[in-house]
Amino acid sequence: MLALSAEGILPKVDYAIFADTGWEPAAVYTHLDRLEQQIATPVGIPVLKVSSGNIRDDALNPHHRFASMPLHILNQDGKPGMTRRQCTGEYKIKPIKRKVRELLGYPHPQRIPKGVFAEQWVGISTDEFHRAKDADVRYMRNFHPLIDMGWSRSDCIEYLTSLGLADTPKSSCLGCPFHGNAQWRHIRDTSPHEWQDVVDFDAAIRQGNARANAEGNKLLGQAFLHRSRVPLDQAPIDHITASEQSPAHGASVDAEELEHGVVDGCSPWACRGDADALAQNDFGLAS
Repeated sequence: MLALSAEGILPKVDYAIFADTGWEPAAVYTHLDRLEQQIATPVGIPVLKVSSGNIRDDALNPHHRFASMPLHILNQDGKPGMTRRQCTGEYKIKPIKRKVRELLGYPHPQRIPKGVFAEQWVGISTDEFHRAKDADVRYMRNFHPLIDMGWSRSDCIEYLTSLGLADTPKSSCLGCPFHGNAQWRHIRDTSPHEWQDVVDFDAAIRQGNARANAEGNKLLGQAFLHRSRVPLDQAPIDHITASEQSPAHGASVDAEELEHGVVDGCSPWACRGDADALAQNDFGLAS
């Protein structure tokens, strides 16, 4: 969407907003810099980076309030479960809303007059049109240009390839529990430092987040990043096990999702779990 706007195929936006969880792969930050330097800055579109903190550090800090990640749980009775997903609302939607209020001239707690709003573009393609959602506040109105243009994911990839951006990485937390085996392998095989980081984090959250434990709300079971519910450095990321495909270990999850992860992930206003916070693209484009 940013490139389409910069080329004049779509109207020129006033801002692009990147919600940074503080724990993106290095390739995402490198790509963001490239987009800013090669596409946004030459046409005068500011790229604004917003954040609510570092999700990794917050999860391990007993003194910091933490918005739950969707960790895979092995309960004491041996049954699988999953913690609530609150991280999208806290680390993506919340900071975007805060910045939009500032841009409109009414930072919290000022009341925004009726009829004052930002038009926000959300990058959902036709493949995922059913995940398109309205914002939950009157001062933001969501639009979906890719759907309006009839563009599918393959159309987006073809367009990015024509711009020399075929290697655009997926934006998601380095240790997102929604990763599929292919994403875990990519980290392990291409970035040993980041692999060690996620392995260490996986071990550190075995008993749940630090704040809950400090307050006496201990997890009755064990938490894991990989859906197999074994330590990440022992998880079967090179193949899909029979138990992972059984109804007892994740209901009707298909092999495609086990291998490639949740397609829509936890992007703002495209989040699979409505109850978690609202929720392809971590850019908010506003005008």
